[in-house]
Amino acid sequence: MHPKVLKSTRDYKAALAHLEALLDQPSADEAQLELWSLLVEKYEEEHFPIAAPDPIDAIRFRMEQENLTPTDLQPYLQSKSKVSEVMNRKRPLSLSMIRALHRGLHIPAEILVQEPAAPYYASKAKCRKRRS
Repeated sequence: MHPKVLKSTRDYKAALAHLEALLDQPSADEAQLELWSLLVEKYEEEHFPIAAPDPIDAIRFRMEQENLTPTDLQPYLQSKSKVSEVMNRKRPLSLSMIRALHRGLHIPAEILVQEPAAPYYASKAKCRKRRS
């Protein structure tokens, strides 16, 4: 099989089968493996995109990975109350929080700056009508 740009599902399935056959060979050509892997990867990126995670979910995931508690987030989010508000979606991340989380916990900034999947909820005090 000759390498080519994958344009259809049929091309994609054939490329996967070819890649699997290459992997089954005891002394597979590494250049061929790399080439076919790149072709499959490009097709998958275009046809099966993976959405970036929600910023709060990304923070929770990193906390789980690093075995962190909400108290451990205080240096990045400035105070215990802000940690609670951010994690409970009552306060959006500020630019300084995003920078601190990116530097300190190595969460990609492009994930932290996007809009969260779930909306932020304003407290009743912030939603009161102004009296004229």
